[in-house]
Amino acid sequence: MRNIPGLVSLVFLALLSLSAIFAPILSPFPYGAQDQGAILASPGGQHLLGTDMLGRDLLSRLLYGARVSLVVGLLSALTAVFIGMFYGAVSGYIGGRVDNWMMRFVDAIYALPDLLVIILISIWTGQGIVGICLALSLVSWVGVARVIRGEVLKLKEEAFVEAARAMGSSPLRIIFQHILPNTLGVLMVALTLRIPAVIFAESSLSFLGLGIQPPMASWGSLAHEGWLALRFYPHLLVFPGVAIFLTVLAFNYLGEGLHEAIQG
Repeated sequence: MRNIPGLVSLVFLALLSLSAIFAPILSPFPYGAQDQGAILASPGGQHLLGTDMLGRDLLSRLLYGARVSLVVGLLSALTAVFIGMFYGAVSGYIGGRVDNWMMRFVDAIYALPDLLVIILISIWTGQGIVGICLALSLVSWVGVARVIRGEVLKLKEEAFVEAARAMGSSPLRIIFQHILPNTLGVLMVALTLRIPAVIFAESSLSFLGLGIQPPMASWGSLAHEGWLALRFYPHLLVFPGVAIFLTVLAFNYLGEGLHEAIQG
């Protein structure tokens, strides 16, 4: 991949992932440690990014929050890609009325307001990581299903698929052994573009107070806390916001780089 922004984004995301994994080692303070003498401290000195309303170090909470945001983004995106891959492959390969009805169902899901569906599902399943991941997955797979269906419609007419049919291979074997392996590039691009969308959606939910709940924290919940004190302590919102912005931007550049590499 010769795309420079894509390469820079890959390095950034690798460093971010390592920082999240080794948060207990890299964090200057324990996650919930309170410094009563430095409540709402400005950035600098002992607390590099300042402290929150309880005197907790913001840099430490950002590192731990990266764990939650990245895990939610990765799990939700993987689940959405898996569901969309299977659904789109079956729909595209069978074709005909079945394909038409399956795609009408996708259109119906796509027409529903994402935020409303996510809120309803997260309320039903709970506002923990599992509930948020499930809610985000169930509204994210439809785009992947459409993309994979389009790829399958092209691939099922190829000579190697016709040869597999002539040899008596079952439809499921053809789909999983011959067609889907040829869509891995598209799936990788879809995954890298789904992850930032999910991270942003989770951040929006948490910002509204409908996502990850205390004592856990994601970048969105940290931004929500910062919003309450924006007028006098803007650093509480700025740093989580910058973290979300840079991560979403990096994943988008990485997706574009992978797309260019595959097309090239």
